[in-house]
Amino acid sequence: MLEKVLRIAKKIIPRPIFVFFQPFYHWLLNFLAAAQYGWPARKITMIGITGTNGKSTVVNLLAEILEEAGIKTASISSLRFRIGEKEWPNALKMTMPGRFFLQKFLARAKKSGVSHAVIEVTSEGIRQFRHKNVKWRILAITNLTPEHIESHGGFENYKQAKGKLFKEPHNVSVVNADDGHAKYFLEFPAEEKITYGIKNAAMIKAENVKLADNEIKFLVGKTEFSLPLLGEFNVYNALAAIAVARALGVSDEKIKLAFVKIKNIPGRMEFIDSGQLFRVAVDYAHTPDSLEKVYRTLKTSVQAGNSGKLICVLGAAGGGRDKWKRPKMGGIAGELCQEIILTNEDPYDEDPIQILSEIKSGISNFQFPISNVYEILDRREAIKKALKSAAAGDVVIITGKGAESAIMGPAGKRIPWDDRAVVKEELNMLK
Repeated sequence: MLEKVLRIAKKIIPRPIFVFFQPFYHWLLNFLAAAQYGWPARKITMIGITGTNGKSTVVNLLAEILEEAGIKTASISSLRFRIGEKEWPNALKMTMPGRFFLQKFLARAKKSGVSHAVIEVTSEGIRQFRHKNVKWRILAITNLTPEHIESHGGFENYKQAKGKLFKEPHNVSVVNADDGHAKYFLEFPAEEKITYGIKNAAMIKAENVKLADNEIKFLVGKTEFSLPLLGEFNVYNALAAIAVARALGVSDEKIKLAFVKIKNIPGRMEFIDSGQLFRVAVDYAHTPDSLEKVYRTLKTSVQAGNSGKLICVLGAAGGGRDKWKRPKMGGIAGELCQEIILTNEDPYDEDPIQILSEIKSGISNFQFPISNVYEILDRREAIKKALKSAAAGDVVIITGKGAESAIMGPAGKRIPWDDRAVVKEELNMLK
């Protein structure tokens, strides 16, 4: 009820006045939500995971570890909501939910006997004070690369938004020592600071890293960890989860057991196998950095087989935001893919043809054969084209949506969608 009253007031107040008072409006919403639900985030061990890429994977890995250790856990990520054994998909198109939803969720978790909550914290959530009125125990950052630049008005503002989270009182900071902005986040006060990494000096360092087609293996001290995931970037995600788990007193044995039971992270380098002679992966990659890491990981896999090509279905960013990265993502595809199929993703109110044109402008910066670039707006048809083009030894990678359940069209229209389901349907049609 309070939320509805405030939202009605927002519509009535002239926009220039609202913009001026907007920070107070967001702060007030947070305060009222926390008060209405009895300040639940002060009664649970709260763990915040932020960064540009890898947040959802770390949240889900950590939730599995804590449950394996017998700690009843709640979690929120762009993938799903979870309270103990009960989970349901995050269909909000909002990684960190609004204040009333978040506080209600935490109150429900507390009532269910949850003692720990792992929350994916976004820069937009921080800007809207969703991280306030929380008694944070541990804050971890995965990495920091350009994202939401237009929304924040520059990379430095984006970084400072993340920094506002680390300004909050907390006991433990967990920071990626190999990230170029590690020093910035380590400067914020905390009782304990833990670093992790592969290359630079770190308290939790992965050594003897082995990257295979179906798993990653690495040593931390004398303990060997293995996960059925791909890519060096997932070694970093695993290290972040290990660092937080250790800070909470979870043993390496419990962490190893949790990792063994994980089959995949939905929509994150998730392979679809219907008996075809080529590999098909679906991934959420929606930033230049994450896209490049996914492509390079899969390209290495293709080259290791001494044959085959990388076929990329690419939609870049959603409409109305982050236009700067479209040509960059096109350029990455132009450098690393052998065949590119440009398609619709989440156009919202923007012309999808214009979005594709901007992605394509980046491809033209490379000597990429134009005959190997296809523009197919219908996402199903684009996926079908990729699968029909694939031969034995090839890898098809479909990025941008991962496990999301809808395509966002004009005027907020939601079109039910699942890349993984469509791939399975189309593979069955090819049999």
